[in-house]
Amino acid sequence: MTNLPGDSGPRTAVIALGGNALARAGERATIANQFRHTRESLGPIVELALTGWRMALVHGNGPQVGDELARNELTRGRLEPLPLGVLVAGTAGWIGYMIQQSLQNALARRGSRREVVTLITQTLVNAGEAGELLPSKPIGHALTDADAERLRQAGESVGRDGAGSWRRLARSPLPTDIVEAPLVRRLVNDGVVVIAAGGGGPPVYLDPGLGLEGVEAVVDKDRTAAVLAAELGSEVLLILTDVAGVHSGWGTPSARLIPRLSQSGAESLLDGPELGTGSMRPKVEAAVAFLRDGGRRAVIAHLDEGLAALAGRAGTTITRDG
Repeated sequence: MTNLPGDSGPRTAVIALGGNALARAGERATIANQFRHTRESLGPIVELALTGWRMALVHGNGPQVGDELARNELTRGRLEPLPLGVLVAGTAGWIGYMIQQSLQNALARRGSRREVVTLITQTLVNAGEAGELLPSKPIGHALTDADAERLRQAGESVGRDGAGSWRRLARSPLPTDIVEAPLVRRLVNDGVVVIAAGGGGPPVYLDPGLGLEGVEAVVDKDRTAAVLAAELGSEVLLILTDVAGVHSGWGTPSARLIPRLSQSGAESLLDGPELGTGSMRPKVEAAVAFLRDGGRRAVIAHLDEGLAALAGRAGTTITRDG
C-alpha cells in the first residue's frame, strides 16, 4: 500500500488528467493515436490502483470538444448542430470508454480484478453567472490565422491561449456541486475506479419548474476535480499535466520549479502576476479551492511523475495552512 507520508490504511485520491495528454499537439487526433496515448498515460494511475488507493479520475476534453464543434460547422445545413453541453457529455462518454478499457486491460495484465466504470456526471453551476460571462476558456486545437478570422467572421469567439496560439473560446462558469457525487462516493468506497466529471462534466443549473437544465458552456476540469475531491472527502487532489509543476519566472531563463507551497503561499501567487493567465493558474486555483474545502494536500505534476510527486519527490505539493 502506497500512502502519503504519515498515513495508514486505504486512502482516496481524485486525479485530474489533461485532455492534451490524449491528443498531442502537432499530431492527428485519430482514435488510434488517442488510444495509444491513453495507454501510455495511465502508468501512475495503474500503480495507484494496484497499491490499493481508492480513486476517481477526471479527464479533460479541450482538444476533443473543439473537434466536435468543428464537426458541427462542417455539417451545418445538413445535420442539426449539437449544443456544447451535449458535446461535453458525448466526449465524456467516448474518452471515458478509452480510459476505462485501457485501465481494465492494464489491471488484468497485472492480475488485478479491480473494477473500472465511467459515469456521465452533471456539474452544477450558477446559471446567472454563466449567462454574464464572456467566453474565455480555450478549447480545441490551435487555429491558423485564417481559420481564426473565418470563425470570428461567423460570430464565433476566438482568442489567444497562454502559448499565444489562436483557439476557440467558451464560457466557463465555476462549478458548485456534482449532481451524482453520492453515487461516485459509494462506488469509490467499494473499491471501484470511477471515471467521472469528464471534460469538467456537462454544466447544468436547477430550474425551479423544469429541474436540471443544461448550460451552453464548459467547466474547467481541474476546478471540477477539486469540487469532486472535496465532496468525496479525498485526502489528495493530484493534477497531472504536461509540465513539471508550478514554476516561478515561467517562460524566462530564470524559471525554477517550486517543490513546496503552503495554501497562503499559493494564494499569494494567485494574487500577483507570476502565473499570468496561462493554463497553470486554474490548476493552482483548483488546488487552493480544494484545501479551503478541507483537503489535506494538492499535487501538481508532470504526467510521468505522478507516483514520485505523491511521495514528495517531484512536482509541486501545496498543503493546507496549519
